[in-house]
Amino acid sequence: MSYNQEKIKPYSQEGEKVQQVEAMFDGIAPTYDFLNHLLSMGIDKGWRRKAIASLGRFAPKRILDIATGTGDFALLSAQIIQPREIIGADISEGMMDVARKKVQTLKDKGEIVSVNVSFQKQDCLNLSYTDSTFDAVTVAYGVRNFQDLDAGLREMHRVLTPGGHLLIVELATPPRFPMRQLFWFYAHVIMPVVGWLVSRDSRAYSYLPATMEAFPQGEVMEGILRKAGFRSVEWRRFTFGICTMYLAEK
Repeated sequence: MSYNQEKIKPYSQEGEKVQQVEAMFDGIAPTYDFLNHLLSMGIDKGWRRKAIASLGRFAPKRILDIATGTGDFALLSAQIIQPREIIGADISEGMMDVARKKVQTLKDKGEIVSVNVSFQKQDCLNLSYTDSTFDAVTVAYGVRNFQDLDAGLREMHRVLTPGGHLLIVELATPPRFPMRQLFWFYAHVIMPVVGWLVSRDSRAYSYLPATMEAFPQGEVMEGILRKAGFRSVEWRRFTFGICTMYLAEK
């Protein structure tokens, strides 16, 4: 089965989505963190903390952070959960280069001394890890970029240990008036303009809200997770439904 967001590509309908997404993130990597926090008005930091706290009660020792980007979610997990190891995986070396610099800064400050943090280039649809390798897999704001959502979820299920947990945090369209209408204006007018002014790539910041609107939400996403083999699926909306957290067990 295909989903609407899989058909949306950053630059052209010709060619593979995964290659375009990689090129897009390599291009916006230097300004990504600044724009991410600016466009969310810093609220995204609270979403991350709440989601990580939900996972932290299971005390995972080995975590894989898919679509890790500049590493914010992986590094915050390292600080809050303090597992033995976190691997951040992404297709964009440009984004992970930023993440690696953050790791060094935190190590210099003595904030992640006991956690082994590394970053590796991986194809989320064909991970190189063996079955049942990780106690938890996390994805923050990345699953809507998957070229094949079902295949990506099956891969994450495969590399989880039995009883391990998947944590997804994803942006979404608010379900109710007036936030739904206000968000539409913000996503379609303000985001592309600000994105172009800072990153000089307006198409990237038109692509991102388009995928947010097309991505399966709520009960639909719960059903997709169960189809991929997950159980005990729970989900929670943050800030009028702008962001949704999904937590599921293998």
